[in-house]
Order: sequence, then structure tokens, then C-alpha cells
Amino acid sequence: MIKKIKLPLTDDVIKDLRAGDSVLLSGSVITGRDAAHKRLYELIEKGEPLPVNIEGEVIYYVGPAPAKPGHAVGPAGPTSSYRMDKYTPALLDRGLKGMIGKGARSQEVIDSMVKNGVVYFAAIGGAAALISKSIKSSEILAYEDLGTEAIYRFEVEDFPAIVVIDSFGKSVLVTS
Repeated sequence: MIKKIKLPLTDDVIKDLRAGDSVLLSGSVITGRDAAHKRLYELIEKGEPLPVNIEGEVIYYVGPAPAKPGHAVGPAGPTSSYRMDKYTPALLDRGLKGMIGKGARSQEVIDSMVKNGVVYFAAIGGAAALISKSIKSSEILAYEDLGTEAIYRFEVEDFPAIVVIDSFGKSVLVTS
């Protein structure tokens, strides 16, 4: 059974999600990759305000390709999430409620997810063109100088994902 989830996530919805659940996400997500995460982390370390309020947000690890006419974005497949692991606990402590990417996460990130009641979704790698069809609009929120790696807000409709790690730390990923 596929669960239809309306964003933003609530704590009750997060607690109801289990590793392995298939979901369709609709609502607003922000985006960010390595360079944006580094900048956000540096601001947190300095005690300075962030350019985007991340409290209650879901972040999609993506650098979308430029949009063709009539489309919100070009192909928009997930980036390997482990590249953000160094920065993630600080963002979760600031209220981030969900992440979308691909691949495994560090134990430090999983522990922070449990502590903060956060869920990690996987989008399907290699399905960038299909995923982009669920992105209905796109606007740059911060770090425009980073190009496709800027922080965007996407409005999504029936964005397909799988709960890979739930807020209890349970995972469908095989670890060594």
C-alpha cells in the first residue's frame, strides 16, 4: 500500500512511517547539496542566522538540471546522501524533519534522527526525468551563486519515495 503524505510533515505522520513504506509526497520541499550544506553548517557554527528557515522542512538532496520550456525543472534525481552526513546532525538539531536522497547514512546521522524525530526517504536513482514530472514549481531561496546547487523550494505532487530509515532508527538498508 502506498501512503499519500501531505507536507509539511507532522510529528504524528513521522511516527506513523516505518522503514519500507512506499509514499507519495505532496507539498513543499527545499533542496540542498554539499556546497549549500557546508555554508549552512558554517553559519550554525558561528551562531549566525540561516538564510532559510529549515524548521519543519523536508530537504531533497538534488542539483536539478536546467528546465526545458514549460517545465519547473530538468531531470532531478537524488544525490548520494552520505555526502551531507558531516553537516546533517546540526541541521536536524535546528528542526529539519525529513530528508530525501539515496544510499546509506552514518550512525551519527541515524542517532540524530532518532533524537530529533526525523525520517529519511529514498528517491529512485536513475529516475531523474520521471521524478522531475512530480515537481510542479521551483524557486531559488538562497545561494543563487551555486547554480543548480542553490537552495530551492519545490512544490511537489505525488513525489515517489520509500522510507529508508524511520524515526525509530529502523532501516531497510543492509549495512556491513
